[in-house]
Amino acid sequence: MAVNTYVKKVVLADGRTLIDLTGDDVEAQDVLRGILFHLPNGAPAVGTCDYDADTKDATAVAAEILEDKTAYKNGSQLVGTMPNRGGVTLHITDAATPVQIPVGYHDGSGTVDIDSTELAKLIAENIKSGIEILGVTGSYAGASIEVTSRTAVPYFTSQTILPGTGYDYLSQVTVDAITVTETDNSAGGKTVTIGDVETST
Repeated sequence: MAVNTYVKKVVLADGRTLIDLTGDDVEAQDVLRGILFHLPNGAPAVGTCDYDADTKDATAVAAEILEDKTAYKNGSQLVGTMPNRGGVTLHITDAATPVQIPVGYHDGSGTVDIDSTELAKLIAENIKSGIEILGVTGSYAGASIEVTSRTAVPYFTSQTILPGTGYDYLSQVTVDAITVTETDNSAGGKTVTIGDVETST
């Protein structure tokens, strides 16, 4: 019966060692799967290790990896938690409110646009003539406005002054001065009339 004889050490005639496997301590689990190597006794062997990279210096965390995808860090498997948003469409509804972009992976097909209700208002007729907003040049020149002024008589009670029928607003309101008159009375004193109220002294 044939006996396999493996060469584990080769020493030249002059005493120099050409090959010496006897001091090696490598085992199959230390060598990547499918890689051929030799054991300390010279016998050929095939690696069984499934690791193909040193992951000790990896810095990724689960939140930075797409959800349900796996990766390895420091020899341990990580399962991603980053949401897959795909293509997200966002709408601007208010000039003072920024659009919040959701956390997660975006595939680049998403868009941000002006909400259709607000976009319908963005027409030339609603913008002052000569002013351009988001590519729309205004044509509104202003409507005819009727202006008036009023004169008010002061009272001791409050009053509201309105433009009156057919006018849009008041350019000014003139409030008459309160009249004050003094006359001698039969009692030898003075009668003071403030507006239409008399006071005798």
